[in-house]
Amino acid sequence: MPRRIDHVAIIVRNIEQALVFYRDTLGITPSEIKEVPTEEVRIAFLPMGGPGGSEIELIEPTTPDSSLTRFLEKRGEGLHHICLEVADIDAALAEIQEKGVPVLDKRPRIAAEGRAIFLHPRGTNGVLLELLEARERRRKGVYFTYFYFDRGVFLSDT
Repeated sequence: MPRRIDHVAIIVRNIEQALVFYRDTLGITPSEIKEVPTEEVRIAFLPMGGPGGSEIELIEPTTPDSSLTRFLEKRGEGLHHICLEVADIDAALAEIQEKGVPVLDKRPRIAAEGRAIFLHPRGTNGVLLELLEARERRRKGVYFTYFYFDRGVFLSDT
């Protein structure tokens, strides 16, 4: 079902402070920093490995009462989740539920990169997993659109 690791999300208190390490020390320049009000988060996208590569996402909670803020207060900065890309999020959700894996989302949510669901760490050996059906990618100023035809993937730079 999963095709690739889409991103690894690291929760931080302050994106600018975190970029001192990721950008200034490691040399990973963000392709974009954007706020996603529906998720109460600000995200810095750090591309790795070219257009088809994975990303590191630095996520910063934007409201004091969000679940991300509570996560940060309880566990501190560090790994938040790993995201796996799937071709069809609806089919993936049905298959996961059929297999009895606990999910946090009963239906796909709109995420920064497409449609997604989260799997409860209780069913994934303690790791919060996101399954993502990605629709559009931005890598170093170029947009890449994924078209899904009978589960085949066609990449187009637009």
